[in-house]
Amino acid sequence: MSKHERWSTLLELVSDRKRLSIEDAAQELDVSAATIRRDFDELAQQQMVTRTRGGVVAHTVAYELPLRYKVARNAGEKQRIAAAAAALIEPGATVGLNGGTTTTEVARALATQADLDGPSGGPGFTVVTNALNIANELVVRPHVKVVSTGGVARTQSFELIGPLATDIFRRITIDTAVLGVSGLDAGHGATCHHEGEADINRLLAEQAAQVIVVADGSKLGRHAFARICAVEAIQVVVTDAGAPPEEVTLIEQAGVRVIQA
Repeated sequence: MSKHERWSTLLELVSDRKRLSIEDAAQELDVSAATIRRDFDELAQQQMVTRTRGGVVAHTVAYELPLRYKVARNAGEKQRIAAAAAALIEPGATVGLNGGTTTTEVARALATQADLDGPSGGPGFTVVTNALNIANELVVRPHVKVVSTGGVARTQSFELIGPLATDIFRRITIDTAVLGVSGLDAGHGATCHHEGEADINRLLAEQAAQVIVVADGSKLGRHAFARICAVEAIQVVVTDAGAPPEEVTLIEQAGVRVIQA
């Protein structure tokens, strides 16, 4: 396992558990305690974790893991969620996508659909996104028209934010916004970690005729710092079969369709 792979796995573990000891990490990764100790020290120096005696803790309860360090955790679930979400979108539609691992899978699912010819020979889909990685992947697809917002890039998520990103929304309409979130519950609605990203995500939702939230089950019942929209502003939530049943029930009681892929 390379150093990058170790760091990715360690950050995923501390994101899930909030606290991780050297002994547990060494056992999980099947490496020496000395190796883990060095990794923890370097991660702490980069302010990605907080070093403690015998281990590390996440900086906050709502921990934001940088996209570049995310590994394919729950990859199968995210791909099934993405396929189910993509199936809800008609060819020729204008689709808004924010950044994140699940929305990236949605972009891939849309781009690889068998029938990509839109109405009257137009593009299979028009994708409006503030995510640099999604725009980069889709720009080589001849049947996908890519519209990228302006803005300032966040290194955590590869998303463009700020006034240059918001200006475009005065000029466009969106058929379906597909939003990845950091948390979703009936009380707080859809949330993310950064207020600048929340602003763009909110505009995507407001300009859309339909809002689909894609989130694996670990996101349900949780909330992060910045609110995107109320649960009532969402038409569909696509999650996995392992989503907490009580949270699914509360979201459905708010009038939202929940699909468990």
